[in-house]
Amino acid sequence: MQTSARNHLHGTVHAVHDGAVNTEVVVDLGGGQQLVAIVTKDSAHHLGLAAGKKVFALIKASWPILIEGAMPRTSARNTLCGEVKTVHTGAVNTEVVLQLAGGTELVVMITTGSEKKLDLKPGDAACALIKANLVILGVD
Repeated sequence: MQTSARNHLHGTVHAVHDGAVNTEVVVDLGGGQQLVAIVTKDSAHHLGLAAGKKVFALIKASWPILIEGAMPRTSARNTLCGEVKTVHTGAVNTEVVLQLAGGTELVVMITTGSEKKLDLKPGDAACALIKANLVILGVD
């Protein structure tokens, strides 16, 4: 499968919590990092999501909010922290690649104005905040 989403994260379902309409799926990405996705209950059952199942998560690069520094306390369900690997500055947008624990890379697209404000450089600590309902899950 090919998609336009820059982030294709692979992991293993750690836990599944069914609600009346939606299901919360906790995915272990390795290196101590977990990702929470909220999908419809029907989708979770159609995909056969259960603990131990291999899944991939799609996240568009424009969806995360990037913050400088180490693990903050926020209301976001997903706070993925790592080290800035690369910064590619453009006229309007800047692409920042975070190296997460366990080797996973996360691409985050921010405005160039935000990049100048954050002044991120390779090696800096940064975190990406991602709402759980923006994570798209898939199985092979």
